[in-house]
Amino acid sequence: MDLVLKAVSYAAWKHQGQIRKDGRTPYAAHPMRVLLTVVRELGESDPDTLAAAALHDTIEDTTTDLDDLVKEFNETVAGYVALLTKDKRMPEEPREDAYFAGLAAAPRAVKLVKIADSIDNLRDSGQGGNRVKSLAKAERLIRIFSDDPSLAPALELLKRVMFVV
Repeated sequence: MDLVLKAVSYAAWKHQGQIRKDGRTPYAAHPMRVLLTVVRELGESDPDTLAAAALHDTIEDTTTDLDDLVKEFNETVAGYVALLTKDKRMPEEPREDAYFAGLAAAPRAVKLVKIADSIDNLRDSGQGGNRVKSLAKAERLIRIFSDDPSLAPALELLKRVMFVV
């Protein structure tokens, strides 16, 4: 549990001052909700997976890099977060294709965090363009993860959230 608490603190520190797209919610609320979704709704208890859930946006959205996470946490957590990170140096369409291809080949832990991330983004998307984008990404996750029977309960939850929100 120490690893998870350290990850929560680290993510809150790294996302300090960032705001969600609604213009008022502190960004750190998002990784914390993703962590809670992984624990409470997806039933995961592995500390590396939970730490990665809290840290999943640190490389992509802060000045944190892979080496920082290896130093602060461990290779597994850092590797999970790296797989959850888009390469923003690439143009959007090839970047999205490369990102989803990486997710398709990722370990189950990474897939669970990504499903939880998608669930939270849907719940937080409101109406309009963000909602449409969140739905499209959720549908893509369902397509690429559907061949893994161990993800069926998580994907069912994602589908329910898609149609409820």
